[in-house]
Amino acid sequence: MTMLLSAVDTGSLSAAAREMKVPVTTLTRRVDDLEEMLGTRLLIRTTRKLTLTDAGTVYVAAARRILDQVHEQEREATGEFTSPRGELVIATPVQLGRLHVLPVINEFLALFPDITVRLLQSDRNVDLIDAHADVAIRIGELADSSMIATRVGALRPMVCASPAFLEKHGIPSDPDALMKLACVVFNSPYLSPWRFRLPQTDRIITVPIEARLQVLAPDAAADAAMDGVGVTLLLEHDVAQAIAAGKLVVLLPEFEIEPVPVHIIHVSRNLMPVKLRRFIDFAVPKLKDSLSAFGKSASPQRNSP
Repeated sequence: MTMLLSAVDTGSLSAAAREMKVPVTTLTRRVDDLEEMLGTRLLIRTTRKLTLTDAGTVYVAAARRILDQVHEQEREATGEFTSPRGELVIATPVQLGRLHVLPVINEFLALFPDITVRLLQSDRNVDLIDAHADVAIRIGELADSSMIATRVGALRPMVCASPAFLEKHGIPSDPDALMKLACVVFNSPYLSPWRFRLPQTDRIITVPIEARLQVLAPDAAADAAMDGVGVTLLLEHDVAQAIAAGKLVVLLPEFEIEPVPVHIIHVSRNLMPVKLRRFIDFAVPKLKDSLSAFGKSASPQRNSP
């Protein structure tokens, strides 16, 4: 199973053999033996790539679960379930990770010298199983799943622009007015498309925005907005300092949708390693405190530059 998963993850039998430090003929024979024992083809092999068959896809998913259970039993036998040690893999959005999660991790590592952390930072939601992650901090509504989720805060989506831009182009009076203005779009799963709530009816509307500039990082969008490129939509922790400094102005607060929730999630396991339990117990109150200043309802009064 381990050799098969290595071949799938690396993309080739030869790469898997190098990773596992065995002859490629040995690894190939083991995979062949596995297919013969199961009486079905798991891999379609060409000179360019490996492709899983339908049976292979199902088997690989089961093999991952089985090997995870084996590894948990090994960790229990070596004391990891009674003494926190080993590697924790934590997934988080980039900016949330930098501003709120990394300080918590740094404190946690100071308390537990036998634990190491690998931080996966991406503004796309990382699948915990595929990424072999233990825990994730996730922004946005959660899909129904077997994950255990604890809410630690919320963040307002805020439309902002620089005072100089507003002096030149005027202050938009409603969301439709944004279609006539230059916009800086941060492509993210929790801010795309641009959505607003009509205060009279509470109906949610989507405004089709044509980006003057598209970026893949929230700090880039904030910098561009401060430079007067256009209006942007970001979460409040991305723009809090710029707003406090007067470099950005909040627009259309009365049209904001509800604050976006932030959760810490992990896969439910019958045997949870102490390292994961300790991190969750430590991180949840810290993150709640760090995010406590955010997520308050927007003021019905619109700011002026």
